[in-house]
Amino acid sequence: MGTGGTGAHTPRTSRGAPDEGTRDLREAAHAGQVRELTAAGALADPAWRAAFAAVPRHVFVPYFWTGRGAGHERLWGEDPDPEQRARWLRGVYTDVPLATRLRDGELVSSSSQPSLMAKMLEALEVRDGDNVLEIGAGTGYNAALLCHRLGEELVTTVDLDDEITESARAHLALLGHHPTVVTGDGARGCPSRGPFDRILVTCTLPLIPHAWPAQCRPGARILAPLSTGLIALTVRDADFAEGHFLHTSAYFVPLRGATASPTPAGTTGPLHGVPYELVQNERFQFLLILTAGVLHPREALDLWRREGRPARERFGVTVTAQGQWSWLDDPQGPYVWPLGDPVRPG
Repeated sequence: MGTGGTGAHTPRTSRGAPDEGTRDLREAAHAGQVRELTAAGALADPAWRAAFAAVPRHVFVPYFWTGRGAGHERLWGEDPDPEQRARWLRGVYTDVPLATRLRDGELVSSSSQPSLMAKMLEALEVRDGDNVLEIGAGTGYNAALLCHRLGEELVTTVDLDDEITESARAHLALLGHHPTVVTGDGARGCPSRGPFDRILVTCTLPLIPHAWPAQCRPGARILAPLSTGLIALTVRDADFAEGHFLHTSAYFVPLRGATASPTPAGTTGPLHGVPYELVQNERFQFLLILTAGVLHPREALDLWRREGRPARERFGVTVTAQGQWSWLDDPQGPYVWPLGDPVRPG
């Protein structure tokens, strides 16, 4: 998919010189995005602000897809039509996720929304010298930001698809970054590159793979999408990690691979007794997915109302060798639910 998008990223004139006008437009668009993210409060940390200023998104998104189903259209930075090139550039530097790889009409890889990337990188709380594993290489953009902040020798990124990792590796090399890019099942981690101080996940999970805490140092932080939120876990040891959700919402492509758990049962289908407007409520939807297969939707609604429509940050997750649980307010409290359990009969 998307052939033609991995060549040079700056159109050239017939005499072979770079198109300076195009380069200036891209630089201006890049600088404008950094200003917008800073003004919106997404780049409060000067170190990450410097990384976003140094790493242009367009290098990692030479093309992307718009539309759905049979209506997909590819916008390409080297399209011969100047208006199409302008649409591509506007899209690249808009604060939205971009579909970068489709397979049989289904999205398998994307470039995440830059403001969400910035929030996640800040929430990762990296320190100089931290060894970081990224699950989900995508375009390589996130890995480049990590390389700028930490140095390429401390960055490992994993993806299941060799086409994705090959493309990410090429994009990173264009900016002189050569982190370890691994083709493999992200749910297995990358034990040869551990132990890790931080694990950053850019794909949605139903469960936390046990391989991840086992490859971390004590005190490590794992930041991962779960339900429609972001769980920030602190690793105690190979068999225990625990933490709260961040307040922000997060929607990513699901984790793929032989060891990835299936989507929990009960997350689709009719929601009897639940008002439609509440099904569409983002906070309630988070609880509904988090407790899918354990609480009936009506039970989830009663709990949600009784507890004052709790925000994401009141919820947390505990990961042990024996199992995984989500909870409200207190891991030892009255509201604790196993993650990933099948729907109970009856």
